[in-house]
Amino acid sequence: MKKMMTFISGVSLLVLAACTNTGPTGTELRQQMRKEIRQEHSAPVPEQGMLQDNAGNEAGTNMNQTNQQPAGDGSSSLMRLQASTPELEDGHEEQVREPAPMSLADLSRKYPSTFVLSGSKGQREVAMTFDDAPDAVFTPLVLDALKKAGVKATFFCVGNRIEAHPDVMRRIVAEGHVVGNHSYSHPNLPKLSDARFREEIQKTDKLIKAYTGYAPSFIRPPYGNITEEQIKWLASQHRRVVNWNVDSLDWKNLNREQVAVNVLAHIGPGAIILQHSGGGVGQDLTGTVQAVPEIVAKLRQDGVRFVTIPGMLGIPQ
Repeated sequence: MKKMMTFISGVSLLVLAACTNTGPTGTELRQQMRKEIRQEHSAPVPEQGMLQDNAGNEAGTNMNQTNQQPAGDGSSSLMRLQASTPELEDGHEEQVREPAPMSLADLSRKYPSTFVLSGSKGQREVAMTFDDAPDAVFTPLVLDALKKAGVKATFFCVGNRIEAHPDVMRRIVAEGHVVGNHSYSHPNLPKLSDARFREEIQKTDKLIKAYTGYAPSFIRPPYGNITEEQIKWLASQHRRVVNWNVDSLDWKNLNREQVAVNVLAHIGPGAIILQHSGGGVGQDLTGTVQAVPEIVAKLRQDGVRFVTIPGMLGIPQ
């Protein structure tokens, strides 16, 4: 089946105005950010996100910065708010992504019933998934965008972030999204002992169950990295490993247009889309938030349905 669509510009966007310093409290800042992102068509979409300062950042220096917006005092306020979210143990995606001893594609072919990269290519449906939730800045904004679009997504949650942001976790569940296990502290799993690996999964299972009433039947390994022995243990526990086949690359602090192109240009039937809804200090997922309505509008125009991971794979939550 040919690809269902290519990127088409001109879809209505959520517009994020420049962030101003509205006060020292997290509640006030989140309210201001929600207000700004709902102001559709009120200002040109910035080429870079709201957290970049005048010097840019390491991830952003390779992108077009001609329309870069100074962050001002709002940047420091946002970074203080981000500091309330536990950092990912082995760092951000760009610090860790590397080939596994056995390629992930090889592992998927060897364990097709346990290690999944996509759904059925015979169904005009896709699953939007968001890693590294919950946080105090971007997860609420992603939830706002999904609610407005009427889409249920799958959030892969990190255990220590669930502990840090119980209110955001409750909102994810209350709004009908599905939760998957993304480990407790976001380590690079192949580096762990068997005992530590199992603890990372089991501890997060208990935390998720406290909010959902069940331990999820599927996990996503941080950075997508996992070993064959770890897959075997998960299979013995009747668990699925769910990675992705469409990577938005939003972890590179991309802008709205770049995120949308990375998704829409590579989408196909049964696609599992990787995006992120939680960042560390200085990480900017503004492009992800802004791209949600564009991605949803274009795919719906092409007759594509949005489903959760359990709905796509026919497995329990």
